[in-house]
Amino acid sequence: MKSLFFAFLVISAIILNACQQNKSTVNTDQLDQEDTLTIAADDVLISDVLTKEEQSKLQPVDVLKRLEQGNLDFTKDNLTIRNTTERVRKASLGQYPKAVILSCLDSRVPVEDVFHSGIGNLFVARVAGNIINDDILGSMEYACKVSGAKLVMVLGHEYCGAIKSAIDGVKLGNITTLLKKINPAVISAKANFKSEAVSSNPLFVEAVCDENVKLSIQEIRNRSTILREMESKGEILLVGGVYDMKSGKVEIFQASK
Repeated sequence: MKSLFFAFLVISAIILNACQQNKSTVNTDQLDQEDTLTIAADDVLISDVLTKEEQSKLQPVDVLKRLEQGNLDFTKDNLTIRNTTERVRKASLGQYPKAVILSCLDSRVPVEDVFHSGIGNLFVARVAGNIINDDILGSMEYACKVSGAKLVMVLGHEYCGAIKSAIDGVKLGNITTLLKKINPAVISAKANFKSEAVSSNPLFVEAVCDENVKLSIQEIRNRSTILREMESKGEILLVGGVYDMKSGKVEIFQASK
């Protein structure tokens, strides 16, 4: 009797499994038929990995316009499917990016996406508070003087944790040394700020962020003979930008010399 009952359980399990598999197959077929995604050719970002010759013909102002247009596409949420495999192949033997961007470390600011860009288009350096140090300067000099980038951008952003920590005078390990590089922006912003100069005041945080970008640009000019000379000859543009967390828009400005 027990053997018959056990055999009945096994047969029932086999039938149930077959029904589930058949149901899954039907659902998959329906998905294939009903949820097919068609991508227009205009929505595919055709590989524009530059050759050395193409890069050399670019003017800095052309690169600035390209970044502005890319950011506009990003804010409008225009769909872009990148042909990544083709880009990898084209960029494998050399790189000739348009620009070098110094960004904060913040994970909410994906630099290539923000400018609607991809493999081989941008040099990106990242450090909390988008501060300047010798290694960052050396990287920028390599990007422009050696690899031919036409534009340098310092990119700050709203609600920056490093900015708030600098305002609060946070001291923690090596972070302390990093935040000291932001202190001049805090002091400068306070001198012209009429309201509460505290980290809980978004307007003051924004003021320090803007000032920090401007002072970083000035640091580049003061400490890099190479970049300063390239800028004076019109070979590169040196600009600042601040990323709006709510809209995704980058406000780009050219800091006075």
